Amino acid sequence: MTLAILCPGQGAQHVTMGKALAERYPAAAAVFRQADEILGFPLSRLCWEGPEEELILTKNAQPAILVHTIAVHAVLAARLGPVALAAGHSLGEFSAHVLAGTLTFEDALVAVRLRGELMYRAGLERPGTMAAILGMEDEQVEALCRAASDDVSVCVAANYNAPGQVVISGDVEAVRRAVEAAPAAGARRAIPLVVSGAFHSPLMSAAENGLRAHLLGTAFRDPKFPVVSNVSARPIASGPEARDLLVRQLTAPVRWAESVRTMLERGPAAFAELGPGTVLCGLHRRIARAVPCQSLGDSPDAIAAL
Repeated sequence: MTLAILCPGQGAQHVTMGKALAERYPAAAAVFRQADEILGFPLSRLCWEGPEEELILTKNAQPAILVHTIAVHAVLAARLGPVALAAGHSLGEFSAHVLAGTLTFEDALVAVRLRGELMYRAGLERPGTMAAILGMEDEQVEALCRAASDDVSVCVAANYNAPGQVVISGDVEAVRRAVEAAPAAGARRAIPLVVSGAFHSPLMSAAENGLRAHLLGTAFRDPKFPVVSNVSARPIASGPEARDLLVRQLTAPVRWAESVRTMLERGPAAFAELGPGTVLCGLHRRIARAVPCQSLGDSPDAIAAL
């Protein structure tokens, strides 16, 4: 059975993530131990015990999710069979590249820890926010964002998650205007999100510069199987291309629905979401219901049943 892997992004973290997995499977415990050694602090204890207010910080949540995803794969690698391709939502694209051999686990972990710090700092330098717009077509959301932007504040579509679900991002005032105007423009709901910055928008340009400088000194290999880019929604074939797109990803929108459709063109028999949570399989049901998707990572019993 050919399989497509989905790797979750920020927001999937939760206290106790990976704890039951590490207790049951030595391969998963080894991944968490290695992460603690690489980072120089007990990330595993933060994942398993919290406190939540520390875990949700961008600099902690991003490495935590990557580690959990790689730990799940360490347990399941022999049972999953041949992987046809992979994609990751935002941060999750780094996880996908570890699975594809584009990046080593250590290099990816160090990079995402820095990525989280840079994104947080960018949010302090130019405060921004995000909101989920439900029940509108992509083009309608884009028009809403243009109308809410002006010469001093910007609002853009940041995550094209699924039909009828787009997340917007930008300066606080511009996003507020978009949220207030959304119902009259046809939205079913407009939900402000609690975030530390305007991710996947021009407000992250400072973080983009810092990440580029770091990744230029990081070894990238050609992926063993295609990884679909958030930026282009097309498969990545080379290491240098992967590096460039991971940098551009910070200020570009996540084209998730289009990415999943690109994966479908390769004809996978099933999708598997590796890591914490079930968000991506939930989105998958709205994009490609005909092809099954299973969330793996939170339940050792589910893994044992494979």
